[in-house]
Amino acid sequence: MSAGNPPLAVSLGDPAGIGPEVILKAWAAANSAQLQPFVVCGGASVLRGRAELLGWDCPIVEVDRFADGSGAFADSLPVLRIGETHAEDSAGKPDDNGARLALASLDRGIDLALSGEALALVTAPVAKAALNAIGHDFPGQTEYLATRSGLQADRAVMMLAGPSVRTVPLTVHCALADVPRRLTTDLILTRARIAAASLTRDFAIEHPRLAVTGLNPHAGEDGTFGSEERDIIEPAIERLRDEGLAVSGPHAADALFAPHKRNGFDVAICMYHDQALIPVKALDFDQGVNVTLGLPFVRTSPDHGTAFDIAGRGIADPGAMIAALQMAQSCAANRSRRSA
Repeated sequence: MSAGNPPLAVSLGDPAGIGPEVILKAWAAANSAQLQPFVVCGGASVLRGRAELLGWDCPIVEVDRFADGSGAFADSLPVLRIGETHAEDSAGKPDDNGARLALASLDRGIDLALSGEALALVTAPVAKAALNAIGHDFPGQTEYLATRSGLQADRAVMMLAGPSVRTVPLTVHCALADVPRRLTTDLILTRARIAAASLTRDFAIEHPRLAVTGLNPHAGEDGTFGSEERDIIEPAIERLRDEGLAVSGPHAADALFAPHKRNGFDVAICMYHDQALIPVKALDFDQGVNVTLGLPFVRTSPDHGTAFDIAGRGIADPGAMIAALQMAQSCAANRSRRSA
């Protein structure tokens, strides 16, 4: 992408987590990683505090206009003033002020992405429990992004992506016991269609191949271990094929991610959270990216949590944050070329 593009917006995440550290490390690696300029939404005092705590020389400059961050990026990490709730660096010790700052930063980043001022939005990890404690009643950032974008929650689809594999969980943050009753043919159809369209628009895959897992062991083995494959999953696959999509399955999930299988699909549509996240975290933990499909803007995030237990120790790996920034700028470039 050309140097004239707007910067990426980066939300701070929970200031007590590793978000500030991986943001600082990503800026330090910007040249070697070929990163476009990015601007952090708020939290300058937190970032300065974390850099001081770890003894890192990272110049930080506050800007009043988001666009001004591009010019400052080469020599310093630009941070947009957002009038946020004051919070100091409190590595490993989440509190209400930190949660309010995390939410204020996320909201400003969403505003910038929706307005087109930001090239894309990259979000650092938040703590759901900390946000719930201040009255933020959403199961995750994906659902909140959908609502802020004026979409129904099921129109924003979580995809986990790494160098080895991409997966989409159909059900996300719910008890495993609730998964069978939440699975419907319509749910599979909706999310598979959004995934296929997004792979074409954002990843430049003209004819995406979707592999759909089964719910039960051995994909039910012809009804021996359950009827969901026959009654719910197979009808969805047939409908999608009738629409012209390249869809295979239902596959036994324990074999789908073997090395000789992974080249046969562009994304795996999985029935529940761990079925989708275990292969990505096993294969691509330090390069895994959470991408929200179906939004009017590009949003990515490192596929890891706040890691309060190691925050402030300087050992957090920035690989997933760097990968999230790289993927955001790549997806934005693909989307721009397609709309030109």
